[in-house]
Amino acid sequence: MKYPRRTTLCFMIIVIYSSLVTKTLNSQSIVHPLNLREHELAGEEPLRQKRAVATSRPAAKEYTVDIEISLENASFLDPIKAYLNSLSFPIQGNDTDPATNILSIELTTVCRPTGNEIWCSCETGYRWPQEQCLPNVTCQDHDNSPAGHHCNCLKGLPPRGPFCQLRGAVTLRMSVRLNVGFQEELRNTSSALYRSYKTDLETAFWKGYSILPGFILVTVTGFRPGSVVVTYAVKTTTPSPGLMQKANALVAQNLNQTYKMDYNSFQAVASNETKFSVIPEIIFEGDTVTLVCETEVLSSNVSWHHVGKRSDIQNSSRFWVDTVVLNNMTSVSRLTIYNITKKDAGEYICKLTLDIFEYESRKKINITPIQIFSSEDMRVTCDNNPVSLNCCSEINVNWSRVEWKQEGEISIPGNSETESDSSCSRYTLKADGTQCPSGSAGRTVIYTCEFISAHGARGSKDIEVTFISVGDKSSHKGEVHEFLRHVMEMSTVQSTTGNSLETSKAQEQQANLTITPDPISVSEGQNFSIKCISDVSNYDEVYWKTSAGIKIYQRFYTTRRYPDKAESVLTVRTSTREWNGTYHCVFRYKNSYSIATKDVTVHPLPLEPNIMVDPLEATIPCDGSLPLKCCVEEDEDYRVTFQVDSLSFPAAKEVNGKQACYKFNFMANSAFLCPKHIDVSCHFTNDADNSVHSPSMKLHLVPGENITCQDPDIGSGEPGKIIHKLCQFSHLPSSPGSPMGGIMTYKCVGSQWQLKRNDCISAPINSLLQQAKALIKSPCQDKKLPTYLKNLSDSTEKVVHEVSLYPGNLGAIINILDLFSTIPGQVNSEMMKHILSTVNVILNKPVLNTWKVLQQQQTNHSSQLLDSMERFSQALQSEDSTDLSFCQSNVQMKTMVIKSGTPKPYKQIFLFPDYDLGGNVAIDEYHLGHLQPGASIVTMAFPTLKTILAQNAQRNSANSLVMTTTVSHKITMPFRISMTFKNNKSLGGKPQCVFWNFTLANHTGGWDSSGCYTKVDGDSVLCSCDHITSFSILMSPDTPDPDSLLKILLDIISYIGLCFSILSLAACLVVEAVVWKSVTKNRTSYMRHICIVNIAASLLVADIWFIVASTIRDHHYVLNETACVAATFFIHFFYLSVFFWMLTLGLMLFYRLVFILHDASKSFQKAIAFSLGYGCPLIISVITVGVTQPQEVYTRKNACWLNWEDTKALLAFVIPALIIVVVNMTITVVVITKILRPSIGDKPNKQEKSSLFQISKSIGVLTPLLGLTWGFGLATVFQGSNAVFHIVFTLLNAFQGLFILLFGCLWDQKVQEALLKKFSLSRWSSQHSKSTSLGSSTPVFSMSSPISRRFNNLFGKTGTYNVSTPETTSTSMENTSSAYSLLN
Repeated sequence: MKYPRRTTLCFMIIVIYSSLVTKTLNSQSIVHPLNLREHELAGEEPLRQKRAVATSRPAAKEYTVDIEISLENASFLDPIKAYLNSLSFPIQGNDTDPATNILSIELTTVCRPTGNEIWCSCETGYRWPQEQCLPNVTCQDHDNSPAGHHCNCLKGLPPRGPFCQLRGAVTLRMSVRLNVGFQEELRNTSSALYRSYKTDLETAFWKGYSILPGFILVTVTGFRPGSVVVTYAVKTTTPSPGLMQKANALVAQNLNQTYKMDYNSFQAVASNETKFSVIPEIIFEGDTVTLVCETEVLSSNVSWHHVGKRSDIQNSSRFWVDTVVLNNMTSVSRLTIYNITKKDAGEYICKLTLDIFEYESRKKINITPIQIFSSEDMRVTCDNNPVSLNCCSEINVNWSRVEWKQEGEISIPGNSETESDSSCSRYTLKADGTQCPSGSAGRTVIYTCEFISAHGARGSKDIEVTFISVGDKSSHKGEVHEFLRHVMEMSTVQSTTGNSLETSKAQEQQANLTITPDPISVSEGQNFSIKCISDVSNYDEVYWKTSAGIKIYQRFYTTRRYPDKAESVLTVRTSTREWNGTYHCVFRYKNSYSIATKDVTVHPLPLEPNIMVDPLEATIPCDGSLPLKCCVEEDEDYRVTFQVDSLSFPAAKEVNGKQACYKFNFMANSAFLCPKHIDVSCHFTNDADNSVHSPSMKLHLVPGENITCQDPDIGSGEPGKIIHKLCQFSHLPSSPGSPMGGIMTYKCVGSQWQLKRNDCISAPINSLLQQAKALIKSPCQDKKLPTYLKNLSDSTEKVVHEVSLYPGNLGAIINILDLFSTIPGQVNSEMMKHILSTVNVILNKPVLNTWKVLQQQQTNHSSQLLDSMERFSQALQSEDSTDLSFCQSNVQMKTMVIKSGTPKPYKQIFLFPDYDLGGNVAIDEYHLGHLQPGASIVTMAFPTLKTILAQNAQRNSANSLVMTTTVSHKITMPFRISMTFKNNKSLGGKPQCVFWNFTLANHTGGWDSSGCYTKVDGDSVLCSCDHITSFSILMSPDTPDPDSLLKILLDIISYIGLCFSILSLAACLVVEAVVWKSVTKNRTSYMRHICIVNIAASLLVADIWFIVASTIRDHHYVLNETACVAATFFIHFFYLSVFFWMLTLGLMLFYRLVFILHDASKSFQKAIAFSLGYGCPLIISVITVGVTQPQEVYTRKNACWLNWEDTKALLAFVIPALIIVVVNMTITVVVITKILRPSIGDKPNKQEKSSLFQISKSIGVLTPLLGLTWGFGLATVFQGSNAVFHIVFTLLNAFQGLFILLFGCLWDQKVQEALLKKFSLSRWSSQHSKSTSLGSSTPVFSMSSPISRRFNNLFGKTGTYNVSTPETTSTSMENTSSAYSLLN
């Protein structure tokens, strides 16, 4: 078929219509522009005729029309699709042809230009018929269909059809819910209700689903509860989700509304759509098994389920699910099970979900153990006669191979022969007298036959063979002869010269090496390993070297010694081209060398991090285009394609110097809906058919009117859009042979792109960074490292101005040092000189501002630098064991090597006059005596590093040198180091010795004082620590010095007050127990005293735990971490309980006085009170410890209390406490106001009034006391808090128990009366009559001063109510108090 030159797209649509008019049409199909076919040939069933509807009129026939439409603008396709999807079917005939109805219109085939060709593919639900696939050329690069599938893509549209056809019929098991009540008659298929439902529903189903192409029938299969769930089956071809939604809508329209069908409840499970295969068919334990689920439904939403385990399968080390959409026509999901076991047997379900459809397939797999039968154990005489060992597998399968191994005191090899048809293997060996040492018991060798399946399963069987020498079978005389011969041989050996003896021994140790037999051919980025086995276990040295004689760095190989052999394994996890060549495995024993060689072929293939893509992210108008490119720093013959979702497009190559770029012009309007997010990547394939994907490019298709920012270099974007762009593609000045690195960040503001961050790396530094990444993969990295360190030092000094301007350069240098520090086994003085020179540049004063910018982006760069320097110092070795010293303006280093005998003390002094800083380090002879001779002690000092290390600026700041001390050998004995820092008194506060703990703050590092002791001596701060690392001192202005007078005073107040508090709380509980029955006669009083008792008990337990906490720590560190965590938890919990019981008391008061007409039972009130009093504190405490303890930041470093510096965990106590204080104060004001000014009918009885007043008094006094306590405590947390806050907080906190005894218990008039009545009954009787005669004007305390009267009047102790006289009962009072009695 010829195509017009300007045609860019053509597509086919199929129109199905019904007509009552008999048409006589030519059976020859007309392809262009119209194809009309009628299948009414005599005696022939219509090929695409759907069904005849029986009516009184002539039978309505259905016809199919194929229409081809060609367009010059491909963007018209989407609007046409949208229009067809918006149509409602059937479409009634018009005036000229009223007897014809259009039942459906479907898009079947789309042809698009690809290069110089036209590629035609089928839409969802259609496929090319087999007669078109055979003679026509398929799109090989596009058509990746699994075997057995029809072709999906053809090159060129068939000139005379047929075109894409409907797929085979499937049965959809569907359901829908009716929002009506379920009746049991619906379970009976013969009931009238069942038949009525079935008839009505099937009528609606036929009208709705008849628009589906290939529709055959629909039938209701049953009903089940759940409102009413209708289950039914639809037999049709695979419909598209959009068409199925239209059909469902028609069903709902045609069903009587009384059924209340829920349109959103349609569900469908399709059958005959999924092919489920298992590889291999016979599965052995240990096999790698692949379950393949193939369906022609386009969806990547596939889940796998193991029925026995009742859970979805997730990707892990043994299970891997990979789902792809091939050729935009077939979904293939693979479940790979590695090293399968018997537990993995059972039924597996593959389920694909698309819209309302579920495509499910099941397969049961069985796991078969490998059963091997072998010859019996035998005894073999070493007479050079052949002996056969046999092994056979129980199941006759095509084994991949059968391996024979032997293990024993002697080695007698043989030849193996495997019979493929019988699954048996024979191992034939011959043993002569020279191989069998003499001995009456013989020598035993274990021969193992191992059957290996093609998928990795292994099954083995051992055969024990005992070898007996011929002499061992002879008489005793023969044994004597053998003994005499042995003596003669020994005599001969002893008579030889010493040189001959050494030669003889060396020859005895000559090893036979066996190396990995299979050829090794890999691509860059892949891994490989070579195993080298020696048949003797004695050796002095094992190493690997290249064909050029360069030794491989030791980190790449491991060596193990066994009783009868030794093995060395060379393992390369990421191969590069440097690994291409011949490698020698060398076993050396004295002067004897055993060598085995192996060739390794490494095919060029770019590593994913080395593929540079442009753009990283971009916004494209719906009808726009965008050039994409992927570049590599090499010009190799790769096959490169661009993967756009599931589509693949060839790339155009462009070479510029050493750089090769592959380009593709992405057309947004060619294949995609809008808006949409698309992932694009480059697919590189080398000549070994290995491939790698580039980093993904994120493309966002948006309507053009949303785009405001446009730039030819940066791209397009919406307001507020942030994009990243590689500096190499940002048109910044750069040398051609050495591109820039890093990323630039832009933001769309208004209509302009604004630069937000510049993290570019200059070309020389970027080149070193790439070399450093390659070096750690190099086989000879330790040999190359000195040159690389020198280049780094030289380049850093040349670009010092750029380092001070751009944080990207600074970050790159730190990353280079970090990579280099992981390489060396040893660092010599010249290498260390270059390292310190580089560090001196990046710690210079002009660079400190760049450090601040870098820290805002990534806070662990300073910690990363310090960690690298510690690794370098640990690897430092002096060539002639001399002490080294390096002094520069921003870093100094001094070392000492431990000599044999009694070592001299280690003491180093560091001075930095430019920074007015100094310090020294000392280690005494005793601790140095524990170190091995030859060990190196290295100390480095940094004057500016203190300002850039991550710290909590709200609490403290580093105020001195940062000195790091390391020892080259592992320290096994207790170790102590002493340091002296200059004390800068101008900053004020308390100096504190700290070290840099790399594990804090999620391994980003932080200052830690554990194991360090501080002593201030005038202008110096003395630090003594029991470990070595990086040290400095911090100034903490908010914490009193442990040796200061203020700290001693606070401790005295705390312990004295605590004793009073505990005694007072115990007294309070005793008093409550004594007067309980007398003071709890109404519900208000009862609940009040319940609260007081729990407040006292909680505070008592909290104080006890406070004492426990003080015994498990001192001023410096915690003695028992676990006990400290437990103490902190219980202190937190019980202190919170005190406040929540105070809140309970306040809420109960509010409830009793405000909700007068509501009366709750005593048990209900108690349940609420205990839930609030203990439940809420428990929840808060558990959450706090659960969130912070896993990171070990729950408690403070030097105290058993909630952490403040790292996590602000203290707020979990302070915030609830202060909120409760505010709530209770508000309640107190409201209650006092209501009591002093009661509403009409709101007048409570006197006893209730007394209880309510007493509660108000308790809350009014206790709440501010407790609240002020922790208010002052919160003030002490912040920097610069005055000593007055510390003293007031300690006083209030220590005497809380006394406050509760006085104001919560003894201030209660009923408690006083009950105590007086209990202990002085006669005196109480006389006083009672006086009290009665005085009337209600006498206050609770007999205070006559104006101040005391005002204090009593404030809390209602005036003559308004007589709170001490019993209630009087009268008719009038009964009526008054009847309403209020609801509160009792």
